[in-house]
Amino acid sequence: MKKMFLLLSSVLLLSFSNTDTSLTKEERKLAADFLTDTKNGIRDAVKGLSQAQLQFKPAADKWSVEECLKHIAQSEQMLWGMVAGNLKQPATPEKRGEVKFKDEDVIKNVEDRSNKVKTFAPLEPVNTPFKTAEEAMASFRDNRDKLIDYVNTTSDDLRNHINQLPIGVYDSFQMLLFIGAHSNRHMQQINEVKADPNFPKN
Repeated sequence: MKKMFLLLSSVLLLSFSNTDTSLTKEERKLAADFLTDTKNGIRDAVKGLSQAQLQFKPAADKWSVEECLKHIAQSEQMLWGMVAGNLKQPATPEKRGEVKFKDEDVIKNVEDRSNKVKTFAPLEPVNTPFKTAEEAMASFRDNRDKLIDYVNTTSDDLRNHINQLPIGVYDSFQMLLFIGAHSNRHMQQINEVKADPNFPKN
């Protein structure tokens, strides 16, 4: 994580002096690496779990691992769908002043599970289209791979396409970090479920 923040600092310095509106090499690497690392984090967190383990709930009001996966997969689609739609519209550099978060703060704030946030109804696990953990994982993996490929190849002006969320205003590069941090937030939740003393042994 320390390495990630050092890279973020260099990205910030370079982005202010760069007149090209496409991603810098450092920004592209940062986002691609972060999205890859957080994808692998989810993969490793659920690897080898049995049906009993996937469906175990620590309490009636807590999510199971399977429910976390369904939420992650649906959120992945919704968040990128919103950003992709915004990128089809003209850039709005005049709104950059509304962006209040630094890149590193986007990651830090989203990953912080001490800040509890109730999700929107369409993102509740029961309201997603996924019937199983396997379906959700396949959707997450495929959409994340497409997103990583996009990051590695795009020439879109991500910094000047501004996104309004209920929790703040972010440029589209920051939304890439938001998506990775969101899956990492729920990877932590998955690991909390697995750490429950009643979590099935197999």
